[in-house]
Amino acid sequence: MDIPIPNALNGAPAQADAPLVIALPKGRILKELHPVLARAGLIPAEDYADEDSRRLRFPTNDPAVDVIRVRPFDVATFVAHGAAAIGVCGADVLMEFDYPEIYAPLDLGIGRCRVSVAEPVNATSDDPRRWSRVTVATKYPNIAQRHYAARGVQAEIVHLNGAMELAPSMGLARLIVDLVQTGSTLKANGLRETEVIAHVTSKLIVNRTALKTRPEAIGAWIARFRAALEATA
Repeated sequence: MDIPIPNALNGAPAQADAPLVIALPKGRILKELHPVLARAGLIPAEDYADEDSRRLRFPTNDPAVDVIRVRPFDVATFVAHGAAAIGVCGADVLMEFDYPEIYAPLDLGIGRCRVSVAEPVNATSDDPRRWSRVTVATKYPNIAQRHYAARGVQAEIVHLNGAMELAPSMGLARLIVDLVQTGSTLKANGLRETEVIAHVTSKLIVNRTALKTRPEAIGAWIARFRAALEATA
């Protein structure tokens, strides 16, 4: 199903009289985000949190605001290209894509996890500082390459979108760089977390151009989200 996004061509934000679009991530973060939205006074249509709903764009209790529900990795792209003015996404996504069009004014403190390196529990324990190259399976090629380049190591990337934990045992890569919450999936697949690259929480993000063209509307929503966070502090 295509998402109707009027007036968002060539990266230009929607016109001032169009509904303000907020991009929200599917899955675990959306569940954690629900009470934050409620405290901010934003109530989307009831089926926005229903994973079985085929709708992707939803009205809210504010007729001037719609929300869209997309994959967590796609939120930043929708906001960077002006299809959505505001969004919620993990710091891992911002690190991976590093869009200059995005401003992240608030850390929402939800979706806590980490981007980590993991390898088989029985891997040879040679010193990583002596490596010249390493094969890495990941959906974060930019993060992985920057991490190892800073150590003078060439990272050969095997780009996977899922089932990273299989890569070492199947001979695809020596190690993986992936998002880790509890580590139980790693353990179940014979891997151990060896290094934390970055701790991750979800951020409120805005399109920089939209913030300039609709400062009152977007500024008001930033303030409402900030107040929602302070209410639980």
